[in-house]
Amino acid sequence: MSFGEFLLVVNYFVLGYFLLINGVYALLYVISFFEIADYTRREVFSGFSELFASSYAPPVSVIVPAYNEEATIAESVRSLLSLRYPLHEVVVVNDGSSDGTLEVLGKSFDLWESDRPVRMQLETAPIRGVYASSDERLVVVDKENGGKADALNAGICAAGYPLVCCVDADIILEEDALLRAARPAIEYSDVAAVGGIVRVANGCEVDSGRVIEVRTPREALPTLQVVEYLRAFLAGRTGWSRLNALLIISGAFGIFRRSDLISAGGYSDDTVGEDMELVTRMHRVLHEGRRKYRVVFVPDPVAWTEVPSTLRVLRRQRDRWHRGLIDTLVRHRRMLFNPRYGTVGLLAMPYYFLFELLGPVVELLGYAAFIVGLLLGVLNVPFALAFFAVAVGLGSLLSVAAVFMEEMRLRRYPRWTDFLKLVLYGVLENFGYRQLNTLWRVAAIVSYLRRNTDWGSMERRGFGPGEPGKGR
Repeated sequence: MSFGEFLLVVNYFVLGYFLLINGVYALLYVISFFEIADYTRREVFSGFSELFASSYAPPVSVIVPAYNEEATIAESVRSLLSLRYPLHEVVVVNDGSSDGTLEVLGKSFDLWESDRPVRMQLETAPIRGVYASSDERLVVVDKENGGKADALNAGICAAGYPLVCCVDADIILEEDALLRAARPAIEYSDVAAVGGIVRVANGCEVDSGRVIEVRTPREALPTLQVVEYLRAFLAGRTGWSRLNALLIISGAFGIFRRSDLISAGGYSDDTVGEDMELVTRMHRVLHEGRRKYRVVFVPDPVAWTEVPSTLRVLRRQRDRWHRGLIDTLVRHRRMLFNPRYGTVGLLAMPYYFLFELLGPVVELLGYAAFIVGLLLGVLNVPFALAFFAVAVGLGSLLSVAAVFMEEMRLRRYPRWTDFLKLVLYGVLENFGYRQLNTLWRVAAIVSYLRRNTDWGSMERRGFGPGEPGKGR
């Protein structure tokens, strides 16, 4: 086989791979579209107000891991205490902060040392003290530093209620997000975990810990991530949820039955993808225990988060995410193609292995072979056009479809100019931004093979007044 023939074979292989992966995406989109349509139709008759007044809603412990959050922790806690839910508590875990996080909490909420017992059902770094507040719904656990997963495990141990909601300290939950997210667990006893949607807060108007006006970001990089988040949550997770094969619930916002978390062993503190690893492990444990269960995603409980606005920070985040994905798939490799684990073993695990883990490698190989093939005259014009249409055109179509799905069913962006902007960015992200992400993810594979376990620092501008493109 000549080099030219080899290039041609590689290009046809990559073309077929792109057709297959976009076909899978399209199938997930169809499933998601009908699932969201059904959800919004049922929402009209859901009796949401009655649910809020119901005495049957199990109480929820909201777990907030906090490390060096002195600038925002008081406002975050006030926001979480004001959530609309029949009965909930907020458990803040100060993870050995080196700043004044604990002191700020003490002054803001009149804390005093409590004798409240903590059932240590998960292994954590030593707990230094437990504090109560004049607001009896607030509990503060002070512990030695052990990382986010360790802090979450300490919070789960300290939680007093059967449902726990794990959130990041810097996210903003909408007022009814807790009730909306908990509803599947309230209505169906077989629901083990629920994920809500995480949306981009950059550009939104924020006041007193609340998003009061939804807008698209002013800057290009966060706007590209808005499209990514819509595609990942609305089109991806909704579809996997319908198949009961959802492998990830965002660490920023997820609800779990405390008993199932304890049975699964809590969060792993030796991985950089603790959220995906936990959910995958819960699937394994529940399947092996022959439990009838579901892990679901619901599209309307909203957690707002600030996304990276610089390429440097975004690269770190994507590197960590991809290393977390690889680590999860390696740890639970026995589930891959294993019918014992149902749709998780036969659909979700192969999908994440073949398309999410290996996808960047194949895509990068395809771009290289395509360019070399064109330069050497191996590829003819019709093939080049077909390759471009499949590699870039279908990607644009799917991104724009996610924006339309948002507009048709959820309509969080009320201004038509924001809608048109997102449609435009749905096309533009396939020219440069997508390829950059591919490079980062390939680099993350190398980083994983080098046993890099660094989280990488996340620099945020915050939601305070005067921040560019942020709250006022």
